[in-house]
Amino acid sequence: MEYIMPGIIAAVLILSAVRRKNAYGAFINGAGSGLSMIKSIFPALLCIMTASSMLRASGALGLITRLLSPLADAAGIPADVLPIALLRPVSGGGSIGLLADILNTYGADSFTGKAASVIMGSTETTLYCISVYYAKTRAKSTGKILAIALTCDAAAAVGAVWAVRLFCGA
Repeated sequence: MEYIMPGIIAAVLILSAVRRKNAYGAFINGAGSGLSMIKSIFPALLCIMTASSMLRASGALGLITRLLSPLADAAGIPADVLPIALLRPVSGGGSIGLLADILNTYGADSFTGKAASVIMGSTETTLYCISVYYAKTRAKSTGKILAIALTCDAAAAVGAVWAVRLFCGA
């Protein structure tokens, strides 16, 4: 396992030498392109990360969870996994932190742990992806895309819980 990365690097260098390509020049050009892309998407990333931190730190996530708990209960979704379903479209890192808390509290083999894990795997960091894409393409109209994407995330979260209930029992 420890030889995979050196092996890949060696293979790239050998292939570059065989094809008579400038590996160093290609690396420098690629790094420059990557840095210019980071420069163009950084403001959107900073906004999303700030919003995610504020959502957790302000207690707004807990308030929204309490407000939506009756609706989640009616849909068969445990209130304990609702914060992941709400935070996942905003922040991958924040939702991973919530998942770790759930797994530490309930265990990986519990219904809540399984449901939270499947939600993490079946949903996307929607706002992050949209902000990066639209920052790079400079497109202006995100309303319909955002509504559709968030609806898909909600359907995926509900479907994840139902799938765990159906296939793993609860």
